[in-house]
Amino acid sequence: MKIDFAKAALAAVVGTLALDVLGFALTGTFWDIPTLLADKLQSPFVVGLALHYSLGFTLTVIYAAIAPSLPGGRWSRPLIFVTAETVLGVYLFMFPLLGAGFAGLGLGLAVPFISMARHIVFGLALGWLYPVERRVAKRRPQPAT
Repeated sequence: MKIDFAKAALAAVVGTLALDVLGFALTGTFWDIPTLLADKLQSPFVVGLALHYSLGFTLTVIYAAIAPSLPGGRWSRPLIFVTAETVLGVYLFMFPLLGAGFAGLGLGLAVPFISMARHIVFGLALGWLYPVERRVAKRRPQPAT
């Protein structure tokens, strides 16, 4: 399957913005992730913002590449993807790398739930703006015996 990078960019921007808006609604802080990234990198805020949205685009391209192989329909495939990505990429890698411990528990008990909710909203944007049909393996005709 060929990846439509323009459609992926739109889905990434809308999905990442939705993730940020939900984060603001749940925490009262807008663009907390870019701020945290910029602080950890000792860089200007714009660097953290660019990195945050670039990660959203990268995740969207990865989703576009593997979604046809995921089980389920238009809405379940992106939710399966973001759940796996949140557990493997955020809980086990990103939060510990940023000094927040496993699943961000060092920042508070609500953090894993807030993080998962934010990524689910991102996944809903993927399902809406980058729908992918499931790849079905074609059967080869059996030779006559």
